[in-house]
Amino acid sequence: MKISVITVAYQSAKTLEHTLQSVQEQNYTDIEHIVIDGGSKDGSIEILQKHGSKIRWVSEPDRGIYDAMNKGIQMATGEVIGMLNADDFYTHPEVLSRIAQEINPTSTMATIADVAFIRPDMPEKIVRKYSAANWHPGKFVRGFMPPHPSFYCKKTCYDIFGLYKTDYAIAADYELLIRFLAVEKIKYSYIPMQMVTMRTGGASTRNLKSNYILNEEIIRACKENGLYTNRLMVYGKYFRKIFELRGRLR
Repeated sequence: MKISVITVAYQSAKTLEHTLQSVQEQNYTDIEHIVIDGGSKDGSIEILQKHGSKIRWVSEPDRGIYDAMNKGIQMATGEVIGMLNADDFYTHPEVLSRIAQEINPTSTMATIADVAFIRPDMPEKIVRKYSAANWHPGKFVRGFMPPHPSFYCKKTCYDIFGLYKTDYAIAADYELLIRFLAVEKIKYSYIPMQMVTMRTGGASTRNLKSNYILNEEIIRACKENGLYTNRLMVYGKYFRKIFELRGRLR
């Protein structure tokens, strides 16, 4: 069973090599790694050229990260597809093997797992862990989704249920997961593994304005897919996080 890993990159020369290596270090062999570069001018092209036959890649302007993801999905020939951002890397060499074991040959259509966050200037120190162990689709309306980099699903899901909606600025991944997991109710499994390590500073966590856009798009995504929510329900996640933090400090 071939797994297509899609990496969207733009001006990512500082971290791209590490991302590519983490894919090549996987002990699963049937991998197709596709890199969609947005026309970088920082040395990324030289890195991609160096990896030659180990990857498939294009470098050209696009209409944003979700447009690039869609381009990668349309290029993919694997039975299973997942995303690995250009500043992220696999935490273990057996990640893709575990995904393959979970999906093939069972009726499971998708997997979710755990991720960890590090600061770019302190890669040896984990600043946050995000587990999908207790996540379920009912949490979408309260602003919680499973970690998107841990989501791998069969390509047929994209063929049948559609791609990322490019009119979302930040939360198209949230909307797609609502569509797949809550509306279409595809069968998914949780893998108890820290799958991906992510560097902080992504579009959804950059500043207060980004957080506002993210939450407003979460509300929109729920409503467009027939899930009732409101600002109190979505923004309430921050109060829950404060109480959780206080509980840990006691």
